[in-house]
Amino acid sequence: MPVFQNNPKENHVKPFKVIAIGIILAALAGCTTPRVAPASSSAAPVAICKTADEVEIAALFDRWNQSLQTGDPKKVVANYAARSILLPTLSNKPRLTPAEKEDYFRHFLKDRPSGRIDFRRIETGCNTAVDSGLYTFTFARTGSVLSGRYTFTYQWDGAQWLITSHHSSVMPEKQ
Repeated sequence: MPVFQNNPKENHVKPFKVIAIGIILAALAGCTTPRVAPASSSAAPVAICKTADEVEIAALFDRWNQSLQTGDPKKVVANYAARSILLPTLSNKPRLTPAEKEDYFRHFLKDRPSGRIDFRRIETGCNTAVDSGLYTFTFARTGSVLSGRYTFTYQWDGAQWLITSHHSSVMPEKQ
């Protein structure tokens, strides 16, 4: 194997160094270049870095909001990863398990909420995304309206984007 040495008189980077730096940066980001193993290969699956655009991530709120419209807490909880946290708007208790999330949504859904985004900022990365901003809920049963702040963090599980963290709080200042 040839030995490569840096020559202090050279002012350029060797191509192999550029490739090595790229591989290291990808590994630090938790991503690898998507590759597909041959059908006959018995090799382990290769990690794929799934990135999404803002439109795809914005649609995840719509999916969640549509699940609210069903009135079924199990359908709402299906949007959450198995290992996730819900810090809900109308409860002081963090919800970690599917049963705890279902309990919260069972009560929340009684007033038939419908959400709308008022302001948002979306950030995407390798297998992760964050959607944060302001939203308003209208409750059909009572006619009340509630404005709040939110953050949804998502993770790609290999098949779909799931919520890993959902924080929601009532706006602190009256409008």
